[in-house]
Amino acid sequence: MNTAQQQKTTEKQTVRISGSVAILEALVAEGVDVIFGIPGGASIAIYDALYDYGEKLKHILVRHEQAAIHAAQGYARTSGKVGLALATSGPGATNLITGIADAMIDSTPVVCITGQVFAHLLGTDAFQETDIINISSPITKWNYQVTEAAEIPGVLAKAFYIAKSGRPGPVLIDITKNAQLELFDYKGYTKCNHIRSYRPKPVIREKYIEQAAELINKAERPMVIWGQGVILGGAEKEFKAFIEKAGIPSAWTILGAGAVSNDHPLNVGMLGMHGNYAPNLLTNECDVLIAIGMRFDDRVTGRLDRYALQAKVVHLDIDPAEIDKNVKSTVGVWGDCKETLPMLTALIQEKVYDDWLGMFRRFYLEELERVVITELNPLSGEISMGEVIRHLNSLTKGEAIVVSDVGQHQMITCRYTKFNKSRSNVTSGGLGTMGFALPAAIGAKYGVPERPVVVVAGDGGFQMTLQELGTIMQNKIDIKIIILNNRFLGMIRQWQELFSESRYSFSDIESPDFVALAASYRIEGKCVSERDELSGALEEMFNSKGAFLLEVKVAKENNVFPMVPQGCGVGEIRLS
Repeated sequence: MNTAQQQKTTEKQTVRISGSVAILEALVAEGVDVIFGIPGGASIAIYDALYDYGEKLKHILVRHEQAAIHAAQGYARTSGKVGLALATSGPGATNLITGIADAMIDSTPVVCITGQVFAHLLGTDAFQETDIINISSPITKWNYQVTEAAEIPGVLAKAFYIAKSGRPGPVLIDITKNAQLELFDYKGYTKCNHIRSYRPKPVIREKYIEQAAELINKAERPMVIWGQGVILGGAEKEFKAFIEKAGIPSAWTILGAGAVSNDHPLNVGMLGMHGNYAPNLLTNECDVLIAIGMRFDDRVTGRLDRYALQAKVVHLDIDPAEIDKNVKSTVGVWGDCKETLPMLTALIQEKVYDDWLGMFRRFYLEELERVVITELNPLSGEISMGEVIRHLNSLTKGEAIVVSDVGQHQMITCRYTKFNKSRSNVTSGGLGTMGFALPAAIGAKYGVPERPVVVVAGDGGFQMTLQELGTIMQNKIDIKIIILNNRFLGMIRQWQELFSESRYSFSDIESPDFVALAASYRIEGKCVSERDELSGALEEMFNSKGAFLLEVKVAKENNVFPMVPQGCGVGEIRLS
């Protein structure tokens, strides 16, 4: 605490501090160690106080507020802690909006603190004033405007509790400039662990767990689909115990990747529009579908009126609002899956479904022959995205955190990357935010500094936040950046080819010299376009010290298959 700003006022260890100091005391008490942000006129008092907190709170000066929130997301997704983004009022606050929406749909715990104009100027269209509370209301788990310094400790305690409890999500606290500057009698910081009328975890109803177990025990072709809820609940061990006792084939959404390693015999692959052939197809063949910590996103279900109509559905989720929202469940099990899964595991019978599991293997062999071998091991033509990931796997051996952007490369990365550890796949799942990867990787490196962090981006998405190379340069952040450059907005081009008679309307994109660009930020780089150069270039990247940018010129018009065309059911998945 800044002794120049504090003054003891009573014998009860009450001290007189500013609102800005109270903000930083709250962050320290909550275990925050990194802040991602940019100072501005309405947050300058907080930054002035931060000047004295350098040993406790590391601040990373990003180049755009959107990067601050994505970095906070990457930090939260990899560390399991709450990410922190700090911005000023007006455009600083609104620049957070895309990332807040991204965090909301992907259930990422972040706290955003925004500066605001003086309280007496609210509603006057003062310089850089926006109504960020109303703007952010639909995309935050909670938001609140602070206009008096004395409110700050209690409000921030609630903010952290709400962000990380139950189904996690983003919280925004807007603090007026007078509240930042005011002195008040500070009585210390108390963490929040209860808010009246807020119940982060629903009451577990044992009778529904018993009903679920009965359905599972009677099933002949059961199938598990799991999502990020398993990871958010820290329930990887409980989940693995459940599927191994039940012997049930299990498939994952992209945010669930890594909860069980790719090579587990019951892991039958990725679901969704560009997921694996077998789990998509057999979703419409199973007799009991057990959904755990996932929300039946439309990219997973395809057409709902053709989705798993034959199956009885058991849905386990911490958020009761997700149960019956998109897919009607036969049995809904409310609760934290770390608690409900052991209860369910205790009631199910130990089984083996050799014939049923064999169907997944047969369909996978068909996909292997028609898609996977060609994508991962092309013998001629231009470099494929898949072979880059194959080489990456051989170097990282499933130990790296891989942060992908959005587009074709994202689907290829999620499909083919080997994940041996949980919290290793960081990508924008629900919102599909291009430009997510580079800043999220910055946050991921601070979240888990001991692990290698690799960005896989397309040439289009990378150009949306490439200014963050400056953040990497200034802070000497050791992340490896791979740009898969196909000279197109690839997923748009694929859709245009397949569904618009190859009318490539504004999807071809010209890029700068990425290696020269990296050099201008004093970041080492290389560009390859020949197959025999690829493996050596990747090794050079991983052997380099510090950040490295590798541009790989890949085939211009390769498509990502399998694919469930939009408007089709998962049973209509195509291999070509």
